Amino acid sequence: MNAGAGKSPMDAGNRPVRPVHASAAASRPSARSAAGGGAGAAKSDVNRISAVAAGPAAETQRTPGTGAGSAGAKPRKAKSPRSEGKKRTSARKSGGLKPRGRRKGRRYPARQSAANPQQPAEQVQDGGPVRDNYQENAYTAGYELGLYEGGELLLEQAIPSHLLLPEIGLREIIAMGTEQIRHLCQPLMDAHQVFAEMEAAIAEQRPCSVVRLGDGELLTLAQGGVYDDATIQREGGFLPYAGVHPPDTGARDHLADAVRQAHIVGVPQSRRKHFQPLLHPVLRSHRLAPASLRMTSSAVNYSLHQAGLLNRLLADKRLLVIGNAAPALAHVFGQHGFHVTGMISPVRGVDDVERVMNEVRGFDFNLAIVSAGIAAVILCVRIAHELGKTALDFGHMADGIIRGKYTL
Repeated sequence: MNAGAGKSPMDAGNRPVRPVHASAAASRPSARSAAGGGAGAAKSDVNRISAVAAGPAAETQRTPGTGAGSAGAKPRKAKSPRSEGKKRTSARKSGGLKPRGRRKGRRYPARQSAANPQQPAEQVQDGGPVRDNYQENAYTAGYELGLYEGGELLLEQAIPSHLLLPEIGLREIIAMGTEQIRHLCQPLMDAHQVFAEMEAAIAEQRPCSVVRLGDGELLTLAQGGVYDDATIQREGGFLPYAGVHPPDTGARDHLADAVRQAHIVGVPQSRRKHFQPLLHPVLRSHRLAPASLRMTSSAVNYSLHQAGLLNRLLADKRLLVIGNAAPALAHVFGQHGFHVTGMISPVRGVDDVERVMNEVRGFDFNLAIVSAGIAAVILCVRIAHELGKTALDFGHMADGIIRGKYTL
């Protein structure tokens, strides 16, 4: 019987047999006879299959001349078909042969979705061509629908059905309509007027506070009067970042008093939901008549820079910088030759106003630059009224200067 009879057909026929030196074989009497010459490896498939079918008795037989040490080899127990299957797997791995298992991407190719750019544009889905970028198209469709319903549709509804509009755009109609209500509008101070007011106050050593109302301030003021607590919680999720943790009617009342006492109040010109549309209901709920306020744009901090007036405002002043960004802003001011006499940081919201005011009293300054969220409105008014100084609600202009977006 051939030396490869106890092996599987794979081991005996397909696996290369490595010759063993005679001396090494003698020192290993239990070594497999397949380690000998290639006689067993050269047997035909018919002989190998018959050797396997011979059963356990065939395992004890050896064919003369099958290799050194074969005569004294210890008989081995026959392998079961199941163990032979395992042996084949082990032999393939050790012999460096490629596994015959499942390969990624061969039997199961990757599926293509409707958004896959490799999918042919000719394919049809739900009666129309598949879009390469569905989300972008959905956004565009939604935007166009909103633009129509918020503009052209309103114009359609305002025009009698028996009239046809001339070839005129919505913007032109709005401009013509604005002229009809100009007499109802209240004028706002521009950047040059605000600058002149602050310069005069500093020169005359009289108080002046310039504050600004944005969505955070208006939502804080809207608590209880315009919006209920649930609406404030839903719409004002950013308020804790701005310094108020609703519901907080105490912060609301302090803020309303500050707006009432401020020398100049910046109001939003944006028609977005919680900006100008919320302004008048909020003022009405606190019995603040717009005509009683000296108003400017809430973007006056940026307007001063755009008009080239910010550097002139900061020059030759003793500056007190207040807010979480105060250290970095004071550093930039110093690099540009402005005189910073003090800074206060951090400011932990509206509840921290009293502590900050105690620190403010310890500095010599004539212009306070305050970037402290909603608390900035209260701080500017208190600095002006309690200390007779000029204070500007600087807002995110501080971040813009620090990051180099706005240069001095």
